[in-house]
Amino acid sequence: MLEGKARVEDTDMPARMQAAATSAASRALDLFDEFDKRYGVGWQCVVGANFGCFFTHTSGTFIYFSLERLSFLLFKAAAAIAAS
Repeated sequence: MLEGKARVEDTDMPARMQAAATSAASRALDLFDEFDKRYGVGWQCVVGANFGCFFTHTSGTFIYFSLERLSFLLFKAAAAIAAS
């Protein structure tokens, strides 16, 4: 999907942890681009045990759910409509 090395914009993580984070993100992108393929580009996903978020989404594209102790927020960004 995405090629090249991750560009870290800002961090306070140790280098080894940064490498693990960017590697995991790269693998996840390769495995989980299903919504972009099926429903067009612009999907955003936030996963965590404790987070808050404010966003604008396209009507009919928002879901917030939990599995075990993790919460998942999935939505299509409102600005992505023009790109679809």
